[in-house]
Amino acid sequence: MTPETLEPLSLPTDAAAWDDWVRERAASGLARAAEIVDGLRTSPPAEALEVLRLWDEASLQLGNVAAMGSLFGNVHPDEAVRTTAEKAEQDVSRVSTELSLDAGLYELFAGLSQDGLDEQALRLLGKVRRDFTRAGVDRDDETRARITAIQERMTELDQEFSKAVRDDVRTIRVAPERLDGLPADWLEAHPVEDDGLVTVTTDYPDAVPTRQFAHDAEVRRDIYDAFLNRGYPATEPLLQELFDLRHEMAGLVGFADWAAYDAQVKMIGEGPAIPAFIDKIAAAAEGPMRRDLATLLERYRQDRPDAEQVLAADAFYYEELVRKEQLQVDSQRVRTYFDYPKVRAGLLEVTGRLFGLRYDEVADAPVWHPDVTAYDVVDATSGDGLGRIYLDLHPREGKYKHAAQFTLTDGVAGRQLPEGVLVCNFSRGLMEHDHVVTLFHEFGHLVHHVLGGHVAWARFAGVATEWDFVEAPSQMLEEWAWDASILRSFATDAAGEPIPADLVEAMRASDDYGKGTQARGQMFYASMSYWFHVERPADLTARMVELQEKYSPWPYREGTHMFASFGHLGGYSSAYYTYAWSQVIAKDLFSAFDPADLFAPDVAQRYRDRVLAPGGTKDAADLVADFLGRPYTFDAYAAWLAG
Repeated sequence: MTPETLEPLSLPTDAAAWDDWVRERAASGLARAAEIVDGLRTSPPAEALEVLRLWDEASLQLGNVAAMGSLFGNVHPDEAVRTTAEKAEQDVSRVSTELSLDAGLYELFAGLSQDGLDEQALRLLGKVRRDFTRAGVDRDDETRARITAIQERMTELDQEFSKAVRDDVRTIRVAPERLDGLPADWLEAHPVEDDGLVTVTTDYPDAVPTRQFAHDAEVRRDIYDAFLNRGYPATEPLLQELFDLRHEMAGLVGFADWAAYDAQVKMIGEGPAIPAFIDKIAAAAEGPMRRDLATLLERYRQDRPDAEQVLAADAFYYEELVRKEQLQVDSQRVRTYFDYPKVRAGLLEVTGRLFGLRYDEVADAPVWHPDVTAYDVVDATSGDGLGRIYLDLHPREGKYKHAAQFTLTDGVAGRQLPEGVLVCNFSRGLMEHDHVVTLFHEFGHLVHHVLGGHVAWARFAGVATEWDFVEAPSQMLEEWAWDASILRSFATDAAGEPIPADLVEAMRASDDYGKGTQARGQMFYASMSYWFHVERPADLTARMVELQEKYSPWPYREGTHMFASFGHLGGYSSAYYTYAWSQVIAKDLFSAFDPADLFAPDVAQRYRDRVLAPGGTKDAADLVADFLGRPYTFDAYAAWLAG
């Protein structure tokens, strides 16, 4: 069966039908999975391959429900639908836990003959067996019952944490004259209200420009405080309970702590390797950070002569001044070249050309909000339909607050088309260039999801590689948002003039400034992610302050609690290091491309075929070696960081 014979999922056309649709899709998916599993329990096929096929189909059904639950629990505008979707995700988690602890099913897979199984079937069988043992299927009845309770509660806590952060949008009220420095289009979009004040929210399109451009230091500090205190204090007990349960879970299945348990299925392999990696990156970034800070402090002292260090609330603003005054990059001028509609069109043109794709807008496709746009992804050479993508790129009440690619359906050859959703919170008008980079980054996940969605097994569909590799293809795609000739193809000002090449060159030099502080900031986050899980400190703020002092370039601001809205403590748990780990690989992957011709078809096609299209059918290290012709190294990253 060819990809184009498969049809995308039919979403509701009536807003009132969404709740029933989510409920029915969840019920039918769970029922079909239960039917398959009951058959495996009562009358399993004699052939190992058929057993694996049935198990993979049950996994696909559960995955469909979980993906739907996660997506619409985060993006649907109707709170009732979000609640129903969250319930569906909880139900999948419960069923998945029950299956993972089913001793009879484990015995079935443990006893399967490997005779006649091909490489992919053997890979699947090995992973299924490991899943069962990691879940604790070989423990006694009492332990398995406790694991079940832990898994259910962890799902609830993760959802409660995400919801608390998502819904806690804070505001400051500011007299309009105190917003001097903000871009004209931003000010136009924030009119003075009846009481003579302007409302500024902690959503990214408000918080980032305010911290970056507002001349009034108190305004910058007020929005900084509000932003860092989202979720606090409500999320602290949720996180502490989550850390405790993860630790208990890991101990019940034979691991020293959650980080060790989690690392077993990642490229890094072992928990203690995580802080070692964090310290390796921190050491490599020490010199670049010191240079960045010296430059920044020199400029800071022009306004605050007695300052010993740059305050965190002022960092964005003074970094912007350094870029403007010393590096000749004015972000407000840069913004004028990045009008959202042009950027979106450029993104599709650039990635389509690079990967040999065409995006056909589906104007009549049912969507969950008027802001959402649907496209069918088509192979530009063969004309085969490869999947469907949805772009949901502007903020609204009740919506996920960060930027991420969500799965709607995983793609499996001959069974189901891959469908993915890009969920971001960008301005509808002029964009910061770093938001353009973020858009390219997140779209990289979407392309990976679609191109990797034509493998034989659901287990290996799309972005199904080790988690510490997942970011590498997206981080590499950021490079296309920095190339002058590429940017000039879509980045034009109101008069239609393309962004000057010398400005892009200055932007690149400006981006080099701050690499050290950025890398060290990431290691602060990664250290929190790791040590919170290993140590489970009673006072999360106190431990956060210690780690900030050790790794971050910025001093702690009294009264703030950044961890309380650090959403990655949910999904990434102890593994936030993966962003830096992936970046090391991304820099090595990019070394294979010719900077003078980023669209060179031979290397681009090889990258599509050997890194993206295989999905999770190979270990990530093997995918990279297949593309590079050698194992990856730290060298390209170290050279980039050193400048």
